[in-house]
This record gives sequence, structure tokens and C-alpha cells, in this order.
Amino acid sequence: MKYLLTSGGIKNTSIHNALIDLLGKPIAESSALCIPTAEYGHPMCTPTSAWRFIAGQTPASMCDLGWKSLGVLELTALPSIGEERWVPWVREADVLLVGGGDPLYLCYWMRQSGLADLLPSLRREAVYVGVSAGSMVMAPNVGEDFVGWKPPTGGDRALGLVEFSMFPHLDHENMPDNSLANAEKWAAGIQVPAYAIDDQTAIKVTDGTVEVVSEGHWKQFTP
Repeated sequence: MKYLLTSGGIKNTSIHNALIDLLGKPIAESSALCIPTAEYGHPMCTPTSAWRFIAGQTPASMCDLGWKSLGVLELTALPSIGEERWVPWVREADVLLVGGGDPLYLCYWMRQSGLADLLPSLRREAVYVGVSAGSMVMAPNVGEDFVGWKPPTGGDRALGLVEFSMFPHLDHENMPDNSLANAEKWAAGIQVPAYAIDDQTAIKVTDGTVEVVSEGHWKQFTP
């Protein structure tokens, strides 16, 4: 599976072009499933914000890009309906669009639902696109600063499907805690390579090769 890990969605031409490159075909010919689950774990998110993500009515442009088809995959529902139903939906999709919210809540339900185990087996052409928490969950760890919803096992461990961690929304005007100074403090507690990225930046991962795609600013940290 290929990854496009964004802070703020498909915000500019460079990130948009990176998405099309990963898909290998136009967006209008691609089928998508959107995953809003992370919203429900974050205290600032609501049922309204979850609907806005699905409806493409948020600044994080993802679901409103003109997909051939768009469905909703709610992870909390999957354990009750059986893999024989939902696994084919995921295998047939060209792209998964994974929304923001709480990364550890999302991680928990990715594991509980079985999606975390399925992702590495998806066809090479499939693309995972994350925004904020939807990107952070791919890391080995999210860092103590991003532990909000606490998993039963404790800690800050995430899925580890990529080999770096992310600090999103760098220097965002509405998020004063997401300053570069705080990103540097966060990175000091991360034991893998890490990136602080703003909403005009994304990280593209293909066959283990990592490429930063940006029309904004970002910083890489090494452990």
C-alpha cells in the first residue's frame, strides 16, 4: 500500500498531483472509502464535524475531490458485521481517506476492527490518505504530547506501518501549541525519525521511500 500522509488534507497543487501520481489514474476514475472514526475520540469533535468530513465541508479537502464513488467505513461497526462483508469493500477500494481526531482512539479501532492487520496485505495500487490523526496513526508512536484518549494498554504506541512520526499543523494560526519550539520538544521524546509539517505539506511513501511534498514549511528531526 502507498501512503499520502497530510496535516491538512489535499490543500494545494503539489499535494493534489502527488495523490494522482499515487493513484495512477484520475480521481474521477477512482473509488474511495472515508473513515471518520478518529473524530469520536477527540473532545473538540462532534457528530457535526464527523458529518462535515464525510460531506467534504471541512477545510481538510479529501472527500470533496470528485471521486467516482465515495463510501463511509465506520470502524466501530466492523466487528459486529463480520469480515466476509467489509473486507471485500476495503480490497476493492482504490483509496482510503482517513480523517482527523484522536490518533490513539483511531489506532485502537483500527486494531479492534481488524483493519490494521488487513492494511499490509492490500494490493500495491491501493492508496492510504490521512489527515492529521489519520496520518499520525501510521507512526510507531505519536509522542506523549498527543496522548488524549488513553488506550487500555496505556502508552503512545501507534500502528508502526511507516518508520517515522509526525507533528501536524505546524505553526497553525488557530493552534498556538503547535509551534516549532513545541515540535522540537516533542521530537526530543521520539525514538524514530520525525517530521513537523504544516497544512501545506504532506509525506508521500512508496515502497518505503519517503518524500516530502510541500508548498509550505516543515522540519525533519533525527533521533
